[in-house]
Amino acid sequence: MKSKRTVLVTGCSSGIGLATCHVLSSNDFITYGTVRSLSKANRIQDLIDRENLPLKILHLDVNDNQSIKLAVKRILSATGRLDVLINNAGYGMFGPIEEITTEEVKKQFETNFFGTIRVIKAIVPIMRKQGNGIIVNISSMVGRFGVPLNSAYVSSKFAVEGLSESIAFELGEFGIRVIVIEPGVVKSDFFQNVRVKGTDPESPYHRLMKMRVSFLDKAIKNSKTSSYDVASIILDALNSKDPKFRYVVGNDAGNSIRMRSSLSDRKFMEWIRAGIFQGKGLSK
Repeated sequence: MKSKRTVLVTGCSSGIGLATCHVLSSNDFITYGTVRSLSKANRIQDLIDRENLPLKILHLDVNDNQSIKLAVKRILSATGRLDVLINNAGYGMFGPIEEITTEEVKKQFETNFFGTIRVIKAIVPIMRKQGNGIIVNISSMVGRFGVPLNSAYVSSKFAVEGLSESIAFELGEFGIRVIVIEPGVVKSDFFQNVRVKGTDPESPYHRLMKMRVSFLDKAIKNSKTSSYDVASIILDALNSKDPKFRYVVGNDAGNSIRMRSSLSDRKFMEWIRAGIFQGKGLSK
């Protein structure tokens, strides 16, 4: 009988992380959902209580090496191995680069990029000794192309993409696979935690930011992709005998990435600009 695989998921208090914990623990994965603050673990605890899932909650702050070390130690003490890491912790930031401070950009990278690296560094020695493992990095469709007034977040996801491609080579030599998930706009709690700059009426970017926020609101309203759609793709990838390196989730993501690859740089930028600043949408 095949033994159950142990999974560590970061950023599980809501959204994709919460849905992933629910889906994996419902499908015979021993799942550890981690949160930066245990006071925000109510929704995970409700799932455990309601469905009696093989799901456990741990404190883990991706910006704190000691909390990562302690969480991994607890998992190994309980299961003796770690088969899958899902790097989901992160947050979004919107605003013009002129008005976002360098410190704010650094904080964006500390969580979205360096946080990913910290957890990877903690689990790679374990997977390498096991001779197998899977690392799933949650990126975004904007890890593949730029969009206006979102530069800090987009840059952090570009960095995750470059990191993922690079480590896939070196870790593949030890039986460790790397998978990148690229969702489009997802109906989730993610956007409730987005940090927005440049909305002051005195800002020279005020008009552009109004259009950007309006476009985002419409995209969220019209999105047909849920957190559980992303979680289902992750489950499919983990159960595949030969998983792909990249999984694009959502029609908006698929369409935008196709346009990026088929158009020239200038034409693609015109297409994005027209969709966001001229209200023409990002249709084919």
